[in-house]
Amino acid sequence: MSDEIHEECGIVLIRLLKPFSYYQKKYGSAYYGIHKLYLLMEKQHNRGQDGAGIADVKLSSPPGVTYMHLARSAAQNALEDIFGKVQHRIDTTINEHKDVSADLEWQAKYVPFLSELLLGHLRYGTYGKNNIDYCHPFERHNNWRTKNLMIAGNFNLTNVDEMFDKLIELGQHPKEKTDTITILEKIGHFLDKENEKLFRKFKSEGHDNEQISGLIADNLNIKDVLFHASKRWDGGYTIAGLLGHGDAFVLRDPNGIRPAFYYHDDEIAVVTSERPAIQTAFNVSADKIHELKPGHALIIKKDKTISEVSVNPAQEKLSCSFERIYFSRGNDTDIYKERKNLGKLLAAPVLKTIDYDLENTVFSFIPNTAEVAFLGMMEEVEHYLDGVKQKELEKGDHAKLKKILAIHPRVEKIALKDTKLRTFITNDINRADKAAHVYDTTYGVIRAKKDNLVILDDSIVRGTTLKQSILRILDRLGPKRIIVVSSAPQIRFPDCYGIDMAKLGDLIAFEAAVTLLKESFKDNLLEELYEKAKAQDELPLEQIQNQVKEIYKHFTTEQISAKITELLRPKDIHADTEIIYQSIDGLHQAIPDHKGDWYFTGNYPTPGGNKVANRSFINYMEGKNVRAY
Repeated sequence: MSDEIHEECGIVLIRLLKPFSYYQKKYGSAYYGIHKLYLLMEKQHNRGQDGAGIADVKLSSPPGVTYMHLARSAAQNALEDIFGKVQHRIDTTINEHKDVSADLEWQAKYVPFLSELLLGHLRYGTYGKNNIDYCHPFERHNNWRTKNLMIAGNFNLTNVDEMFDKLIELGQHPKEKTDTITILEKIGHFLDKENEKLFRKFKSEGHDNEQISGLIADNLNIKDVLFHASKRWDGGYTIAGLLGHGDAFVLRDPNGIRPAFYYHDDEIAVVTSERPAIQTAFNVSADKIHELKPGHALIIKKDKTISEVSVNPAQEKLSCSFERIYFSRGNDTDIYKERKNLGKLLAAPVLKTIDYDLENTVFSFIPNTAEVAFLGMMEEVEHYLDGVKQKELEKGDHAKLKKILAIHPRVEKIALKDTKLRTFITNDINRADKAAHVYDTTYGVIRAKKDNLVILDDSIVRGTTLKQSILRILDRLGPKRIIVVSSAPQIRFPDCYGIDMAKLGDLIAFEAAVTLLKESFKDNLLEELYEKAKAQDELPLEQIQNQVKEIYKHFTTEQISAKITELLRPKDIHADTEIIYQSIDGLHQAIPDHKGDWYFTGNYPTPGGNKVANRSFINYMEGKNVRAY
């Protein structure tokens, strides 16, 4: 994706199932858990570079000793910052107790982050500022171990206002109005209730308070806590949590919008946002790694019992297709195939656009994440060319065949991203100038005024980088035509489940549709839809209809693509320009098992999505440059 778009976030949960001495003997280090945590977070670094955090729970620390630790950072190199500080804390603790520091049982009780239970989070900020206060994990303290809670997640809720009001009705006084704090306090409330219920039960049976603490730890019903806490959540989420006594959980939303994968054997249980991270860190095959089912929770009890249980009724699985197109790393075996299929399906419209003129066409891609789709597109172009050669072979025209056999698709590395470019004077003029020079180009491979240039991108959201940088630098090469190809369909609607696409006015497809309405003297429709959206704004979520869909019904996909091309084409370039998008049918053909397409179609998986779409439209009409949830 050439536009700078973020997605929230990445998680890691680790539970060691053996004593530290086991890992010391087998792997040569009692730091096995913290080492794996770092590796799994590094392997998912693509999921968050605005900050990071880690937390732990020590299971054998005696009373009076800190048994939960938290380290967070919003530094530019957050992972290195966090783990450097953690290593310093570990070294300091051991150096202060050299007489016993070699004792692994002592380390298990007293050394911070040398723990059986670990949680990591990588943050891309779609909400809040990029400072340490917004970095996960978040914690909720109590003197009872079973009431302590730390959570981290990859999520957005659309109904934070409603959930916040419910907390107030329960008598709470939340310190912030954010989805993270709302979730933390909601789970915490029902965790408290579960503790109190068990306390009364065991007290009535004649147990003393010290005995009751252990009995509560053994009998906490995490499934019930999560069910009562989450039954009114509207959004996409994967929430991981640690409890102070040693239980842990990961909960996924009923539509499976946000991803979660887990693996366990007799040594370790681990949950991540992406499957290849586990494959690499533990050298296991993909078939041994499980996807956490929608509406389910993976619950890991202190006694090492591991179960996947249904918490909320699973709905139609509508996993985020943007994960497959762009955000998740492409080394997952299924994602790799899906991205190649996206490219293959674009070959036919591209060939038609260039009038099948392969001799005078150069193919390339931008950015690097588009490479796999590009490989698929070029495989299909080669397949087309093989068919042409076969037909000529059958005709027996050897002179023509010889000429055709010499034709091969021309593939070049055309655009290069200058990731080290910095702007030191940060006024608007310099920022715009920097945007214009984020990319550079390879000179000498395009024949001026003769060659077509086909460039594949993952997706086009705002189109800012295309207009301010990419099209201009490509035009310097002198191509006859520039054809930009998007492996994703037109992004028409805001996202509200994790991707930083919350404002309609930022979407170039929406701008194109509005421009077409105005040019066809139908802009009164905008006012009509604005009034309808406002009239529905206070209705229950289930009754709200997506008014923004109506804007697109008046134009074909081709008309909107043509207008996008017109809006993004700089006036001072010479090459003819065209933008080709993936079709919705092509998307689902390439990615059949991840059907979440709301940013393309407006078909939101939860009722809150329609409210967000309408609210985003209201903000646009009122000139408010704010998020819609």
